[in-house]
Amino acid sequence: MLIKVAIVDDDEGIRSSLSVLIKRAAGFKLTGEYANAETALKEIPQNLPDVVLMDINLPGMKGYECVRQLKAAHPAVQFLMLTVYEDSDSLFNSLRAGASGYLLKRTASARLLEAIRDVYEGGAPMTPQLARRVVQFFSKPAGESMPLARLTPAEREFLDQLANGYAYKEIADRMNISIDTVRSYVRTVYEKLHVHSRTEAVVKYLRG
Repeated sequence: MLIKVAIVDDDEGIRSSLSVLIKRAAGFKLTGEYANAETALKEIPQNLPDVVLMDINLPGMKGYECVRQLKAAHPAVQFLMLTVYEDSDSLFNSLRAGASGYLLKRTASARLLEAIRDVYEGGAPMTPQLARRVVQFFSKPAGESMPLARLTPAEREFLDQLANGYAYKEIADRMNISIDTVRSYVRTVYEKLHVHSRTEAVVKYLRG
């Protein structure tokens, strides 16, 4: 099954290079490319993608506000933010709006394609530096620990790897397990913690 991807970026050169990358990559299909949030809000619902590559600093409406509106209307669509700078405010605004990943525009093509697959499968790709900021931001005492008590030691280890920002393939290598086992942990951990995304799982883990 092809992963359907849409691109929202006001830089024509970047938009074009991303478009070529998606069109040439096996397993992907480009559903549309848009130069601003206003056009994306009108056009994306007409041909829904699985994943949207969203620039943050768009002219007019910011990228994360566009995400907020699209996510509210189409919760199954996943959003991967692309930006030039590792800015904490933009990161947290994007996550609050419903984005599932956050990468720099200079990310290598192979890594970007892997990140699209990751977010499509329920992951939350971001740079290790940004992942650490998320961990620090949410590392506050609180919350109810009962859901965490239901996790097995292996599931806790898996969740700890998630909290440190590792991709699924990296977690499989670090835990010496198969990628299928990692995906099994994703399903069981999400179910036990009553969450629907990697970010929610990590937040609940850190607060528990």
